[in-house]
Amino acid sequence: MEFIVNAEKRDRKGTSSSRNIRREGMVPGIIYGSGTKEEAISLNKFEVAKHLESDSFYSQVLDISLDGKKQQVILRDIQRHPAKREVLHMDFQRIKADQKINVTVPVNFVNEDIAPGVKIDGGVISHLITELEVICLPGDIPENITVDLIELQIDKAIHLSELSLPKGVEITLLQHGAEDSDMAVVVIHKARAEEVEEDLSAAPEASEVASDQKNDESNDK
Repeated sequence: MEFIVNAEKRDRKGTSSSRNIRREGMVPGIIYGSGTKEEAISLNKFEVAKHLESDSFYSQVLDISLDGKKQQVILRDIQRHPAKREVLHMDFQRIKADQKINVTVPVNFVNEDIAPGVKIDGGVISHLITELEVICLPGDIPENITVDLIELQIDKAIHLSELSLPKGVEITLLQHGAEDSDMAVVVIHKARAEEVEEDLSAAPEASEVASDQKNDESNDK
């Protein structure tokens, strides 16, 4: 998916200036990186809101159109109002086609309903990781990382090292080589109802508890 973000140069800086820009229906932002001077920009808040509806906008290469010229960037940070969730500021980083970058992409789980641990054993799926930081060239950034549960059994997990990655894409965590870096992404475990039933079967019967309480009261008299 291709994203074109229209921007205007912003000469005014500072907190009060940013408030004024937001009152005008614009979102303040900056573009930085690639050894080029930082540029202050403003964006149309309605256009921004539309772009943010797509998950791909957060991780894909974007084209910012500024003064009739396009710059390729990725979204690095969004500041939002804590209560209104209004976008207050956006940071974009310039990229180069021949330089690898670290980006965070969503994890997409497929075949959950036919996984043996669910379909046969009635297990429950727990998503332990829903997004991953990967490193790759800008042109190789995937829209998501797909995790296929078609063979996943109950009480089993799929780990980072077992994921099928697009060509040229590496998981940042696995590059560190630490023993605990190969984390579980998803697991199927027994349904909570089964666990509750097991707890109840192990608990004393209500009549036994009542009898014990009665005996204790008799002994106290």
